Amino acid sequence: MYSEKVVDYFMNPRNAGKLEDANAIGEVGNPKCGDVMKIYLKINDKEIIEDIKFETFGCAAAIATSSMITEMVKGKTITEALSINNKDVAEALGGLPPAKLHCSLLAQEGIEAAVADYFIRKTGRAPEGFRPAHSTCTACGGSCGGGAAVQAQEEEEEKFVSEDHRVAE
Repeated sequence: MYSEKVVDYFMNPRNAGKLEDANAIGEVGNPKCGDVMKIYLKINDKEIIEDIKFETFGCAAAIATSSMITEMVKGKTITEALSINNKDVAEALGGLPPAKLHCSLLAQEGIEAAVADYFIRKTGRAPEGFRPAHSTCTACGGSCGGGAAVQAQEEEEEKFVSEDHRVAE
């Protein structure tokens, strides 16, 4: 079902964990659907991604795509990172089953959400014309609201904090 590379990136994730000095954080997905990605970026004054880490709650494909996107964007400029799409992530992993392609879209959206967060922190707003992609989650047929980047959290949604800590209900 999964390529050897997907299994490797799932079993040996690269850049996993929380980045304490992050100046950009993107969170996408929905706990009701099952996959949640939180991506931390450390972006320098030249808008180069110096460091990146992720925390993902989800399936093997979600963890593998999170890990792969961190490898693909580290050391790149924001513009270069935003040019990487979900198909690039899936191809870098040797492909994904059709039912798991939404995981690669969440990886793309995680970067988009983190970049939007960077500009909001820096300037108070996202760049003009910046419109992160919005997805329809194929895992649940869209009933969870999808993994929309910079998605407003609904009150009844569980707020994701990390794999080890969740906000008590």
